[in-house]
Amino acid sequence: MKIDDLRKSDNIRDQRGQGSSGGGLNMGGAGSNLLLHLLFSRTGWKTKIVLLVLLLFLGGGSGLGNILGGTSSNYQSSQVRHSGTSTVTDKDGEFISKVLASTEDYWHQEFKRNGLTYEAPKLVLYTDNTTTGCGAGSAKSGPFYCSADNTVYLDLSFYGDLKTKYGAPGDFAMAYVIAHEVGHHVQNQLGTMSKYASARRGLSEKEANKLNVRLELQADYYAGAWANYVDGQGLLDIGDIEEAMTAAHSVGDDHLQEQAYGRAMPDSFTHGTSEQRKRWFDRGYNYGDLQHGDTFSVNENSL
Repeated sequence: MKIDDLRKSDNIRDQRGQGSSGGGLNMGGAGSNLLLHLLFSRTGWKTKIVLLVLLLFLGGGSGLGNILGGTSSNYQSSQVRHSGTSTVTDKDGEFISKVLASTEDYWHQEFKRNGLTYEAPKLVLYTDNTTTGCGAGSAKSGPFYCSADNTVYLDLSFYGDLKTKYGAPGDFAMAYVIAHEVGHHVQNQLGTMSKYASARRGLSEKEANKLNVRLELQADYYAGAWANYVDGQGLLDIGDIEEAMTAAHSVGDDHLQEQAYGRAMPDSFTHGTSEQRKRWFDRGYNYGDLQHGDTFSVNENSL
């Protein structure tokens, strides 16, 4: 991707080197709230046992008591701290900043075209662990978006993982990942996230997973729509779209499960198969708009 003439985003915060000293999940406050939320969700009974152990032995009895007692002070400490600098000087950080800026330009334009106003997300670069409005975050989970603080979180070690672990080299593979997470912010701006959260209530784990797949595939569509925009700006190199498609394939649920367990378990899919992720990214790339990305209305067989 050609980034030399692109501006850098003002919405990036560099917190690398400011991670939790223990290198693991902070079980006080944010971590306990996150685990408690999972405990009372529709997870399987084996998962609930593991979560209870984490809460009781890693979080400490007093922490669990405060949460069950309704104390809110611990949760307040989980809100993101946007300390750090908004200036990134290293090559990878500059690339991330410029990709983020290009998503801002595109979504400001697309929202305006639809009579809407776009408020860009923040992006935090961190090392190993971070604290967010959604609880404790870890690099082991990969890049993620928190709707509570409108922020994308990224540990740049994932940049290397794309090439070595997922077999998806190239700068545009990483650009696709960022655009996908920004796609979740678009969903949040449009109210899709809140509708999704409401629709999940009362669903079985299997049905909730299916709904989550639709959410993720729509974010892939939005990433493809952004790719259409940067292509129109003459910013793509030969092979960039192929890099994004390879990345989409590499993080498909079926591909990841077959690598890890030797077989795919469709009822546990939460992001979509490799072919689905490629299909919806390609659809976004071909249409380049908001209108054709409604993954929630299409028949399951058409996903």
